[in-house]
Order: sequence, then C-alpha cells, then structure tokens
Amino acid sequence: MSGNGLVSSIGRRLTTSTLSPFEQLGRRMYDILGDGGILKEVVQPGEGPPVPQNASVIMYYSGYLEYSNQPFESTAHLKYPPMMKLGRDVTLAGLELGLLTMKKGEFSRFLLQPQYAYGEMGCPPFIPAAAAILYEVHVLDYLDSGQVDEFISMSSEEQSSVPLSTLVKVINTLRSFGNRFFNQSRYDHAKDRYKQAMTLLRNRDSRNEPDKEKIQVALLPLYLNLSLTELRLENPKKALKYGKKALEIDSANTKALFRCGQAYHELQEFESAQDCLIMAQSKKPFDSDINNLLRCEDSTACFLFMFLSSSCKSRFCSCYKVLCSLISL
Repeated sequence: MSGNGLVSSIGRRLTTSTLSPFEQLGRRMYDILGDGGILKEVVQPGEGPPVPQNASVIMYYSGYLEYSNQPFESTAHLKYPPMMKLGRDVTLAGLELGLLTMKKGEFSRFLLQPQYAYGEMGCPPFIPAAAAILYEVHVLDYLDSGQVDEFISMSSEEQSSVPLSTLVKVINTLRSFGNRFFNQSRYDHAKDRYKQAMTLLRNRDSRNEPDKEKIQVALLPLYLNLSLTELRLENPKKALKYGKKALEIDSANTKALFRCGQAYHELQEFESAQDCLIMAQSKKPFDSDINNLLRCEDSTACFLFMFLSSSCKSRFCSCYKVLCSLISL
C-alpha cells in the first residue's frame, strides 16, 4: 500500500489553487457510476474478470480522511489479510461497488462521497459528519462464493436435483477456501472447509455409474488434503483414516501412500510406514521427500531412529553404541 503521504503531498502542491486535496485528486479519477459519488483511479491494473457479486475477496485496504496522513482503518499491516465477503464483511456501499469493478492483482484508489460512505451523520468519533473518504485497495485474490451460498441454502432435495457439474464447482470453491486457510497455517479452518465439501459429495445419491466415478474423482483430493491437514494438527490416526480412504479410490496414488507412511511413522508403526513409503518410492523414485524418509532403508536401526521422538533419541544412541560394541566382540 503506497498511500501514506498521498493526501499531504497533494496539499503541498496546492500553493495557488483553491481546490482541496480530494478535489485535486478527483480531477485525475473517473466516475464509475455517473453521479460523481464514486471516483476511481487505477494505480496498478489487474487481470482476468472483475470481482463477481457476493464474492469473498482477499485484499489489503486503507481508508483516509481528507488532510490526514494516517488511515482510520487498514489491513496493510497484516501478514495475511482477511477474506471478506461482499454484503456481509464489506458493508460500505461505495467500497463494495468499487470492488465490483476490480480485477485480481489490481491496486486502485476510490474517492467516496458521503452518500456512498458514512452518510451525513458520519461515524463519531472517527468519521466526521458528511465526510468524503479515500480508500486504497489492493485485491490479491477472490473466490466466487455466491454459488456456494446459494447451494448451501437449498434443501437436500433441491441439492440432489442440481446438475453434478454445478456441485463440482461448489466443491472446488470450498476446496480453494480450504487451501487458502491451509497456506495461512489456519489448519482448523481448512479442515472445516474440506469436510464441508466432502459431506456434500457423500450426500449426493447417484445411481449413474459415470456420475459415481466423477464423485470419487472429486473426493480423492479432499481426502488427501484432509490427511495432510490432520498431520499438521498432530492427529495421525485421522490422517491415516483419510489416507486409506484415498487409497480405496486410487490404490497406486503416491500422495496417499506417502501420507499413510507419514501417519504410520507418527504412530510408531515402523514396518507399516516403511511398506507405504517403499511403495510410494516405486511410483516416484526421485521424489526428495520420499527418499529423505527412506535414505536409511537398508539399516533397521537407522530407520527406527529416524522415527523416534526427540525425547527418545538420546537414549537410543546410548543403547545403540552398547549394542555395536557387543557385536564387535
């Protein structure tokens, strides 16, 4: 966000003009509605289609009053900006209408007149009465969650009548939500989204074999995601359960074999872990993650040591040295 000092820098240039900083700024902006209520300046263009209605938007934003260098609200300091749903989390009319004109990656400024901001009353003590507001917005990404909301609001009978292709789109959006939370290390939130998608697929009653196959194809990445998420949450039994479900769909799936191997070693079931990892290695012999776990496969002691908890390793080393000395005798 590059807006700090923008208003004051405009003000310093107004040595002979009677225009206010916002009036000066408005001269280089364009009117998105035609009534002068929302003016826009694109600082950095985005790409792709604009943000759709009812989307969930991941963005940095800062709001400024005229003659102020400090924002009255901002997410610019956050490492992970929140995902904000239009109409629920974004309630300012001008900001929501402005977002609907933006694309992924776009950075723009919006000058909102009071009727599209906080109105004639303002919002004391932070927003004065009848105040114009400047917003700087950087859209990082968005998800079209309107279709998800519509589907969730349906009854079970209505959901069953929706084309499978529509359900798959809903599932993919939910999984994208989960992936976003996972990448932010918000594993509980990711798990909730994956499980919600999984439940919707399982509830789909289809006697059509091609549709059943499509449902299984859609379930596979969800089981893999859930297995990895449970590992991050230190729930190896649940991770193993989802890994096995993935293998029921695709018995040769390398990721599923690797997830089961990881889960088994967390459970200290070393032989089962080794079996899964060796099978995974046979599918991807040059995978560094798999090979790192199996780099000591020819030495049982080394393999077991790799899976010992840190609290046991020092005791294991001492015992192993004694064992080696006895063998050498």
